[in-house]
Amino acid sequence: MSVKLLYFAWVREKAGLSEEDVELPPEAKTVGDVIAWLKTRGPEFENAFERGEVIRAAINQTHVKHSASVDGAREIAFFPPVTGG
Repeated sequence: MSVKLLYFAWVREKAGLSEEDVELPPEAKTVGDVIAWLKTRGPEFENAFERGEVIRAAINQTHVKHSASVDGAREIAFFPPVTGG
């Protein structure tokens, strides 16, 4: 399945790119699976997703949990938690 991946804030900085179009492997069924796969793509992705449990995700611009299915996703965005004040 082909999908656009977007990376924001320190995820983008560590991965070294802001977006890319990729072909997800068949075993990538959930956001958590995609994160696990991304970590295998080289040291920059391993570093960017080292604390995968804190990274937030959105599918087609809707916030989702890591257990969400990526079936039908056109775009998956990854970003760190946001704090404000």
